[in-house]
Amino acid sequence: MPFKINISVKGGKTFKVESENESLIGKKIGDSFSGSEISKDLQGYELKITGTSDRSGFPGMVSQTGSNLRKVLFTQGPFFRKVKNKGLRRKKNVRGNEISVFTIQINTMVVKEGAKKLEDIFGKKEVAVAA
Repeated sequence: MPFKINISVKGGKTFKVESENESLIGKKIGDSFSGSEISKDLQGYELKITGTSDRSGFPGMVSQTGSNLRKVLFTQGPFFRKVKNKGLRRKKNVRGNEISVFTIQINTMVVKEGAKKLEDIFGKKEVAVAA
């Protein structure tokens, strides 16, 4: 099962990679790993996991351990929109902070850059302008 890995760089650019490598299973949100685990082209890069999402779209939450799906009661926070009624609480489904076989998307950010620039590795995508 391929992982869709998003690599974000300072400046707001994000590069997308798909990897079949299962060495990421068991790592947690906040862990760092070598870029060569994903692709040989990312030799020298160090990436930090900032978030995950499973195949149903449920996000990974840092405070929940393991990789299971849970219903968590929220009063405020990133998974709960601001509401007018004070004291309103909602249950939301979230995954744990550990990467498993159910994880599809992994969001990462560059901690240490390698010899090549990411734009050179993945190429610049040209946007066609409609005439």
